[in-house]
Amino acid sequence: MSERQVLYEVDSGIATITLNRPDRLNAWTGVMARELREAMESAEADKEVRVIVLTGAGRGFCAGADMNDLSTISAAGSTGAAPRPFTPFDPDSRPDFHHPQAYFPSVGKPIIAAVNGPCAGMGLALILFCDLRFAADSAAFVTAFSRRGLIAEHGTSWMLTRLAGHSRALDLLLSSRRVTGDEAYRIGLADRVFPTNELLTETRAYATELAEKVSPRSMRVMKKQLWDGLLQGLGESLKQADHEMALSLKTDDFKEGVAHFVEKRAPRFTGV
Repeated sequence: MSERQVLYEVDSGIATITLNRPDRLNAWTGVMARELREAMESAEADKEVRVIVLTGAGRGFCAGADMNDLSTISAAGSTGAAPRPFTPFDPDSRPDFHHPQAYFPSVGKPIIAAVNGPCAGMGLALILFCDLRFAADSAAFVTAFSRRGLIAEHGTSWMLTRLAGHSRALDLLLSSRRVTGDEAYRIGLADRVFPTNELLTETRAYATELAEKVSPRSMRVMKKQLWDGLLQGLGESLKQADHEMALSLKTDDFKEGVAHFVEKRAPRFTGV
């Protein structure tokens, strides 16, 4: 039996999903895409999981599409296969998030990318649709598409513009230049930067804070609000917030949020 290309582990409310082709810098394959989706489904279904951390095995995060696959496609002039229908992760989420490379926003739990090394092409697309991006100072970010004769695939043009701004997105896409962890932080592509040997420890510490001290329901609703908000006007956003606030006031988590503060004790949120 071949080794799995995506590893899945749960500990103390945190699901760690690891891209697992370290000898290929975790280059992207169809098998990896399928196993990643399965891991996300497992994390979503597990009531004990409150936060998801996505990282790579070895010294890389994801070096983009496997070059053997790209060579085959180049020789044929196409993938040679009709597009497969994609089953939405959450059918009730916005249709914009019903796509193979853009379904992370419809996962109801926060996804933190721990970028431990090279992150290029498809790897970059993955982290753009995570909720937070923590990077090692040795990480390297590359769009790669222009140097392969390709275009801004997988929603990268949409997300890069929102994270880094229009001109910086153009810079990164047109040049395909290498961006360090420190620069990624300066331009908004990374939210935190840590020394390489501290990345997973610090990422886990942040995830633990969320898992132990924050309402899972609040996180789920606020994540939906913010991703939906990228596609809403102010009026629609306010209407959604008013609706969700009214629902929140009736929940056990709201009652616990008040009780633990008044009683000066650790919270015991249940997510309902």
